[in-house]
Amino acid sequence: MLERCGAKSVDDLYADVPKHLQLKHPYALPQAMTEPELRDYFAKLDADNIPLRCFAGGGVYHHFTPAAVDSILSRSEFLTAYTPYQPEISQGTLQYIFEYQSMMCGLTGLDVSNASLYDGTTATAEAMMMCVASARRKNRVLISATVNPAVAQVCGTYARWHGIALDTIPERDGVTDRDSLRDMLGAGDVAGVILPQPNYYGIVEDLTGVADEVHAAKALLVLNCVASTLGVLRSPGSWGADIAVGDAQSLGMPMNYGGPYLGYMCCTRALMRKMPGRIVGATTDAKGQRVFVLTLQAREQHIRRDKATSNICSNQGIMALHVASYLSLIGPDGLRRINETGCSRAHRLASLLEAGKRLSPVYPHRPYLNEVLLKVGDGLTARTIIDSLAQNGILAGIEVAPDRLLVACTEMQSEADIERYVELVNALPIHE
Repeated sequence: MLERCGAKSVDDLYADVPKHLQLKHPYALPQAMTEPELRDYFAKLDADNIPLRCFAGGGVYHHFTPAAVDSILSRSEFLTAYTPYQPEISQGTLQYIFEYQSMMCGLTGLDVSNASLYDGTTATAEAMMMCVASARRKNRVLISATVNPAVAQVCGTYARWHGIALDTIPERDGVTDRDSLRDMLGAGDVAGVILPQPNYYGIVEDLTGVADEVHAAKALLVLNCVASTLGVLRSPGSWGADIAVGDAQSLGMPMNYGGPYLGYMCCTRALMRKMPGRIVGATTDAKGQRVFVLTLQAREQHIRRDKATSNICSNQGIMALHVASYLSLIGPDGLRRINETGCSRAHRLASLLEAGKRLSPVYPHRPYLNEVLLKVGDGLTARTIIDSLAQNGILAGIEVAPDRLLVACTEMQSEADIERYVELVNALPIHE
């Protein structure tokens, strides 16, 4: 190999690497272990972990996953590490992608779904670029200050390197400032508007008339939605959105210390060819049998590189299979019950905390589903609550500010968990 590279030694091969970056000593690798020894080693590491009841959300939520999902994921007709380019041998993969797309279209009320993107943040950034690609000589996109900060930051990174002007719509009283939005649209140079539903504070924003205002300015409306909430909230399509994006992690995907997750994207038929990813369609073969094929592909393998819009990798398919399996098992009624349970428990927790006069909703007059932003009372901080409850087996929430705590509930917290949470908070000492 060195001869073919034109190098006389390994040192010659790495001659271009600066000397100060080259390792000067052998790798500090441990001794090899047998499989039983390795299992024992990791079991000891795991014993140091403290299991926590999770009351944190902020875009990632603890939901139950039916045992059948893992079984379906491992079935040979579905499980593959390869993109389904050859439909004759990929019917299982193509079918679950088709079913996933169909269910996501049903949830969002839009015409087309892709399958799929890495996570909700990058899906939103891709939607931002779709807005600019669909506009004529416009490169300005507006994003609400009530969008999850992680989503806004990723959009900002994409915008910087794609020549997009990303401006923030101010918030007022916990929701998007509609007056500011109208003023910003009035400039006439906006390609798209990105709004959340629910927003980062858990508030369900009233988007009545927004789509008409955005479309009157010749711009596109993008809604970033928590996927599970689409089982009970008004769909993006019914709000008049052109694109719906977000993370599908809330559809039964384990939190897994941060991934892998699944970015969903749905849009109107008019935007289909601007959408990254692949679309699977159903047709019939020569024998009249129902079969599935790749209907639209946007990868550089199929079209000119400068026209490609896809950044999809093959292993992302298993996440789409996970969501398709979950939704098929849970069904519409199950998804509604899950949301109703989370909603009732979040309101119950907030009510008990407020009664104890230690925490109270920051925006008490705003509607919320399963997540609420709480104001920490005098003598306490959000960090104090998080650290103290963690020592007692509870992940209390997310610190939004020193005196702001974002708390979420799902079907995974029991009434006893809620009472324990309140008991621990009420027992905290107040520091002057």
